[in-house]
Amino acid sequence: MESAANTNGRGPMFWMGMMLASYGVIIALVMTGAIEGPAVTILMLAPLVLTAPMIWAANRQLNAAQDGCLGRGVAQKRYVKRVAVFSSLYLVSFGIFIFATKAADLGPWLRPFLAVLPGLAIIGIIWAVGRLIAEEDDEFLRMLVIRQSLVATGIALSAASIWGFLETADIVFHLDAYWWVVVWFFGLGIGAAANRIEYGTWGAV
Repeated sequence: MESAANTNGRGPMFWMGMMLASYGVIIALVMTGAIEGPAVTILMLAPLVLTAPMIWAANRQLNAAQDGCLGRGVAQKRYVKRVAVFSSLYLVSFGIFIFATKAADLGPWLRPFLAVLPGLAIIGIIWAVGRLIAEEDDEFLRMLVIRQSLVATGIALSAASIWGFLETADIVFHLDAYWWVVVWFFGLGIGAAANRIEYGTWGAV
């Protein structure tokens, strides 16, 4: 059934994996000191372009699943649209914030306003996951999403806790807090793989 969904191209998990792998390479380059300064910001934005093919692939998969009577319908289509909207808002707001802070001396009210916008877009993506859980009628699919989200949350919180203590002990460098959201998204991929191993399907997120 899943092979039928992928006949028109790569699946969403492929593009998610590519994006996470790209971030892994960037983190490795930062940790080794190979890149620094504005180059880090530019490279952080680049993998987000993969969000577009990931969303298109998810739409193809949903349409194929509906044709195959797999019971994936309105809730997941809404989820894909919401993620597409908030991902686009994140890209735009983050780009504006970076280039505005580099190009001009922003006022005391404009700088925090622009800084908050990307975070609000991330909150929107997390809200979309929550709405998917609330709106999904299929109990099995809902369980997969909840399981996937719990795995992601556990990985992100565990990594943040360990890194925080290592940082306090001056063993590792300081890591900006927004990277833990990236870890959470990476955890969604791990959760999807766990679903695949145990239940034979990736889940919905």
